[in-house]
Amino acid sequence: MTNDNGRKDLLELGLSLETLAIRAGHTQTPELEHAEPIFPTSSYVYASAAEAAARFGGELPGNIYSRFTNPTVRAFEQRLAAMEGAERCVGTASGMAAILSTFIALLKAGDHIVCSRSVFGTTVVMLNKFMAKFGVETTFVDLNDMDQWQAAIRPETKMLFLEAPSNPLGGTADIAALAELAHSKDIWLAVDNCFCTPALQQPFKMGADIVIHSATKYLDGQGRCVGGAVLGSHELMEEVYGVLRTCGPSMSPFNAWVFLKGLETLNLRMQAHSSSALKLAQWLESQPQIEKVHYNGLVSHPQHELAAKQQSAFSGVLAFEVKGGQDEAWRFIDATQFMSITANLGDAKTTITHPATTTHGRLTPEEKVAAGITPNLIRVSVGLENVDDLQADLARGLAAI
Repeated sequence: MTNDNGRKDLLELGLSLETLAIRAGHTQTPELEHAEPIFPTSSYVYASAAEAAARFGGELPGNIYSRFTNPTVRAFEQRLAAMEGAERCVGTASGMAAILSTFIALLKAGDHIVCSRSVFGTTVVMLNKFMAKFGVETTFVDLNDMDQWQAAIRPETKMLFLEAPSNPLGGTADIAALAELAHSKDIWLAVDNCFCTPALQQPFKMGADIVIHSATKYLDGQGRCVGGAVLGSHELMEEVYGVLRTCGPSMSPFNAWVFLKGLETLNLRMQAHSSSALKLAQWLESQPQIEKVHYNGLVSHPQHELAAKQQSAFSGVLAFEVKGGQDEAWRFIDATQFMSITANLGDAKTTITHPATTTHGRLTPEEKVAAGITPNLIRVSVGLENVDDLQADLARGLAAI
């Protein structure tokens, strides 16, 4: 199969992820020879009323309205789908919009989800407060306890949902085993791949049905834009696309263009993030002021062997517990001199935050305990600065406690 300029489709060439990250989703033309354009338009003009009717009716392919058809957003979707090995991708306004769109598209009142306890705090709130309001029940289980996953499944269960690795403790689960369990019960397996990205882990190869991203994080890589993505089969994504078309949690063309640029350097960045994070985790583990380091790249992490099997590297997010409580954790954070005190992650700039009062602040005390979010826990998203400078800044935090 060839495209409009006579060249073969990129996927037919068997290209590597690094090449797809730069070339996929971009059709070269004489007018657009090298860089992807931004299409900042709300609507499109048709040659006739008949053409407009055919477009809106689905009889003629093409752009209709930028809420759900935009060339720049489509280029991002095609590129990320190629990198993840998915049939289709749907871009959304944020990572949470991606999760919500998935739930709305595929679940109804009376359905049931089994979800890992080790997920982003806002995901827990969405399930417990908003999805429950519409009759969808959730059972939370330990991420890596297969017996709990299996025991939680009911006749009305429709989806297993997890983050792998998890936020912020870096826990993981056997994705292939969960996929086998899910499919034996005719259930979908949805994996939030935000921490690894397709550069380090590809859940579809392990049997996942749905992969979700907060593009805000590593896919952008510089903390510039908010966006999300849902990936899966054409059949499943057509349902998600229907939510986007009707409800409008849409990605902006400008943000899509930024994410396209971010994908071009994703593999290089993820390798650098992972290398520095591992060095810092190993160093922190040897410091007397630290009770515990959570990073699945460490041999001491309970899921290290599984993570090494499923991931090509261990990503850039680490967490650690200082000796003491919240006061000591806050003193540590405040003593750093150039790390950004913010809840975002996946940035070129290193960020540091206190999960119990930020990312997981809306959880009940009981939910925090169940998720391992302690008052003395600190999360660091390791950026691209010099690793020795980062270690020195963390040493300032250690000196403060």
